[in-house]
Amino acid sequence: MNRRMVLYTVGNVIKLEAALLILPLITSLIYKESCAVDFLITIAVALIIGFAATLIFKPTSKVIFAKEGFVIVALCWIALSAIGALPFYLSREIPSYIDALFETVSGFTTTGASILTDVESMSRGILFWRSFTHWIGGMGVLVFVMAVANSLSDRSIHILRAEVPGPIVGKIVPRIKQTTRILYIIYIVITAVEVILLLAGGMPFFDSLIHAFGTAGTGGFGIKSDSITSYSTYLQWVITIFMLLFGVNFNLYYLLIIKKFKESLKSSELWVYLGIVAASISVITLNILSSYDSFGKAFTDASFQVSSVITTTGYATADFDTWPGLSKTVLFILMFIGACAGSTGGGFKVSRLIIVIKSIKRELKKLLHPRSVGAIRFEGKGLEEDTIRSVSAYFAIYIMFFFTIVLLLSFDSFDLETNISAATACFNNIGPGFKEVGPAMNYSLYSPFAKIVLSLAMLFGRLEIYPLILTLSPSTWTKK
Repeated sequence: MNRRMVLYTVGNVIKLEAALLILPLITSLIYKESCAVDFLITIAVALIIGFAATLIFKPTSKVIFAKEGFVIVALCWIALSAIGALPFYLSREIPSYIDALFETVSGFTTTGASILTDVESMSRGILFWRSFTHWIGGMGVLVFVMAVANSLSDRSIHILRAEVPGPIVGKIVPRIKQTTRILYIIYIVITAVEVILLLAGGMPFFDSLIHAFGTAGTGGFGIKSDSITSYSTYLQWVITIFMLLFGVNFNLYYLLIIKKFKESLKSSELWVYLGIVAASISVITLNILSSYDSFGKAFTDASFQVSSVITTTGYATADFDTWPGLSKTVLFILMFIGACAGSTGGGFKVSRLIIVIKSIKRELKKLLHPRSVGAIRFEGKGLEEDTIRSVSAYFAIYIMFFFTIVLLLSFDSFDLETNISAATACFNNIGPGFKEVGPAMNYSLYSPFAKIVLSLAMLFGRLEIYPLILTLSPSTWTKK
């Protein structure tokens, strides 16, 4: 384990957070808010810790292997959340540090679960930072570091694989730095286009920026207690479309840019993703139609909620907890499926679902034809057995972690549906669930212990379990 390189990188990321905190500081100064002082204090703390780490732990070797990649990602996300919570706590807009940490982890992991009961009363600077954490965490802060840093070697692919969600992560161009720059340019351009379209619909600039951050990172923090409900149908549809766009594998956008249209449209994951969305919207629209005055409104709300849930964004235009059982069941299933690999969305991922289903079909075929050797193909290529085994192992550990979270939440006095939906919503980085954590409610009633459990669930879900497990494992830190 190259400990010095691990801690040196963490220090650099903390310094980057100090730089990013300048934007909410400027926002608070523009609106003449007292929280500007709290941002200054947080920036000072981040700079002291960051410079101390980079000076003390300056590495003799900058080589990064898979082990270091996983540990760097886990420690960076923990450090970002711990320091990022300070403005909420110091400003007393969130008086409890555990609550502030929950809100910050929810932001960086793009979950959107909140303990706030009166969002409208928050200062603009704090609201900006709250939603900006979505945008930072959406593509991954380590991806950003690799895009701008000159010091990291091309072995940094291990960091990319540890931070970018999905079973298969690789370079889209030969050099990792170029890959990360391309990813971030695409990310910034799509975000900017959404801001422009929201402005065209009459949404104020501050609101447009906040909702673009939430959509891009598939996070879901808003600035109104009713989420997106009070905005126009046009604005709701813009956000619906962009939620779906940010749920697509970003490699496909690169293929479109270099004019490989046929290759991008051949993606089986893309078509399965769109097929699930279309089928879910159809079922829910028909199911809720009797409760609406018009087909158009039912279709709009169904489309919005399906897009919000499958991409794990968490915005809402309706209290779907009051919808019929069939619609709620469809949304509950979508919470687990999630978006595409290589997107900003959370969940199990469509690609893993495809691989698991194909693996099951192969095993059933072997039962009938024991001598058959069925190769599993994905995106036009044969999958290696190691990849298939890793997906199966991830599925098993995913289920184990989910039930552990539900068990730990049961120590609070909530009903089973609330606890299951809270675990599902946080572990899959969605935000709102059902019952006491539904879209019209929040997580403030949970105990401090439960909030810590849910914060860890959000981190485990966003980093897809392995980085945190390896970081917490004593064997990872041995010199072997």
